[in-house]
This record gives sequence, structure tokens and C-alpha cells, in this order.
Amino acid sequence: MKQTTSILLFSLAIIVLSPTTSIIAAHTINDSTSVDQLIAEGNNFAEKMFDNQKALEKYNDALILSPNSYEILWRLSRTAVDIGEHLPNKTDAEKEKQLEWYEKSLYYAKEAVAANANGSMGYTRKAIANGRIALFRGIWESLDLVKQTKADCEKAIALDSTEPAAYYVLGRTNAKVCEKPKFIRWPLGIGWANMDDAVMNYEKAIALRPNFIMYRIDCARAYIEMDEYEKAREHLTKIASLPKEDEDDDIFRKEAIELLEKIKDE
Repeated sequence: MKQTTSILLFSLAIIVLSPTTSIIAAHTINDSTSVDQLIAEGNNFAEKMFDNQKALEKYNDALILSPNSYEILWRLSRTAVDIGEHLPNKTDAEKEKQLEWYEKSLYYAKEAVAANANGSMGYTRKAIANGRIALFRGIWESLDLVKQTKADCEKAIALDSTEPAAYYVLGRTNAKVCEKPKFIRWPLGIGWANMDDAVMNYEKAIALRPNFIMYRIDCARAYIEMDEYEKAREHLTKIASLPKEDEDDDIFRKEAIELLEKIKDE
């Protein structure tokens, strides 16, 4: 009799709890679907329509539903940098606002790394944010950030050797640091930078993402710095036929034409 009563009570518990369990499961599925949809909408705004504010809204909405999402956090870092890059920066107040966005980008990148220490993009976005802050404050006033940028790029590449942005940022870091002679840089711990590594990393980024104009124009600038004009011309000439993948591509196309004109007799 006791066994029969226990079975009945257990059956009743299942009946009572099952609807609640089903509702929880349904909410979980719906939240996951909503997160995926919001990320996709944010990607469309960021990558196709170049509307960074709308992208930010979508990613923030997704973060509310999934607060520790690596995929959302690194995208928020990307969007914060994109917003900061396109702000006016003539007055002190405008410059401060721009720096705030770069610091937001760094915050989200660090959160992405915390959410997924094995995710390459978290380190890539951290390198980009630190690089932006270093450029804003001045390379020679931000040597620790420069070194951290290099370390984060190398970590990103170690985790994913197919990530073009990490190679690009590593190339750009080498190129920027090389603006000072090596004998000045060496005692500061940044004697590692050289133009050969700059163009090598630019070329790797281009091989992985051949249609991205920014990679080619910076690579061309590096070749010009090295007096390798024919290699520079190859990249600059190619730019005219590439599709638009970035909101600044029209500016880059104009710069490519100007550079070609500048080196036409070289």
C-alpha cells in the first residue's frame, strides 16, 4: 500500500511540475532564438549598412538576454571602436568623448576574453582597442599599451591562425613603432619592430581577406616606406576593383589614387 501511495505521489509531482518545466524550456529556447536574431540584425547594421548606433542597440538588447556571451561582447567592442573612430575630435570635449568610446571598446574586449579565454577574437578586439588608445594618447606615451597590443595579436594568432585582423594590427603596430629609429626604441623595449614584419603581416591579412581595402592601402604605404614601389602599385591598383566592405572604403579609394599619382615616377 505504501509503495502504491509513493508511486501515485510521484506521478502527481510529475504532472504538476511538467508544465512549469516546459515553460522554462520554452523561454530558454525563445531567448536563444532572440539572441541569435539580435546578433544577426546587429551584424547587418554593422557590416552591411554601416549604421553603428543601430548595431549597438541590437547587441545591447542581445546582451540583456545573454549577459556573458562572448559573441556579443566582442561585437560590442568592435562597434564601440567604430563609433569612436567617426566622432569629431577637434575640441577637448570631443576628444574626451572619443577616448571614452575606445575605453568602452577595451572594457567589452576584456569581458569577451573573460567569457572565453580561448577565443581569438576577444584578444584581437583587445589589441585593436589598446592600439586605438595608444594612438590617441601618443605611441611614445603609451609603450605598455603598444607592448600589450603586440602580445594580444600574437595570442589571437596562436589561437586562430586564420584571423586576418590580428595579422593586420600586428603589421600596423610594427609600422607605427618603426617611425622612430631602432637605437631610440631598443632601450624602451620595442626594438622588435621592423618593416619586414610589418609587410609580412599585412600580406598575411590580405591573403586571408583579399577584398578588404584598408589592409591593402596600409600595406602599400609600408612598401612605399621601403622604396618597393612596384609592390605598392600592385595593391593600390587592385583597390579600384574591390567591393565596398567598410564604411571608410570610399576614403581609402581616394587615398589610393593619390598615392598612385605620388609614386608614378618612382
